[in-house]
Order: sequence, then C-alpha cells, then structure tokens
Amino acid sequence: MTALKNSVRLIGNLGMDPEVKTFDNNRKLARLSIATNESYKNDKGEKVTETQWHQIVFWGAQANMAESYLKKGDSVIIEGKLASRNYNDKDGVKRYVTEVVVNEFVKMGSKA
Repeated sequence: MTALKNSVRLIGNLGMDPEVKTFDNNRKLARLSIATNESYKNDKGEKVTETQWHQIVFWGAQANMAESYLKKGDSVIIEGKLASRNYNDKDGVKRYVTEVVVNEFVKMGSKA
C-alpha cells in the first residue's frame, strides 16, 4: 500500500494539444488538460453529465511521447501523482495550482 499514497489514475479526453517547452539542458516539459465526465440521473430522471478538468504535466521522455502522439480530442488513460505549487502572476497575486505529474499514459484513440 505504500506505493498508493499519492497515486492518480484518470481516463478522459484531451481538451488541447500538448504545450511543450524545452529547457537549456534539452529537458522537455509538456502540459495539457483532460476532461473526465461523470453521468447520473437527477431527481426528475434526467441524465446529467458533469465534466471535471485536470491539469496534466509530462517531463522528459514522457513529454517527448506526448508531443509526438497526443492531440486534442484523444482519449487517454493517465497514471501519475498529484503535485501542488504556487507562483505570483503578472499582477503579483499568489496563485495555487494542483497538477497530475504523469508516470505513464496510454492513448486510447480519438473521441468518437
């Protein structure tokens, strides 16, 4: 159970093409967002679908693969860990971000 302490597994659809940044040491970072959907019936018996958006980060070889193989609309399985960070935006306001840092991913195909 030790390995499950900070573990995330998501199945969803890419909301954007990967945004890739290459650093001076040739290490790559790729960012994208995926949408996960959950459906249920409300009190009136109507089907309701709720969408959650997740910020995803790939580093190194995973970033190279994401850049080469993933595009907006693809269905993917993402496995990784949660990471939180903060930064000051251009107006000096402190912003907080929680992202999924990818360990592995599988491309399932394009959204039908």
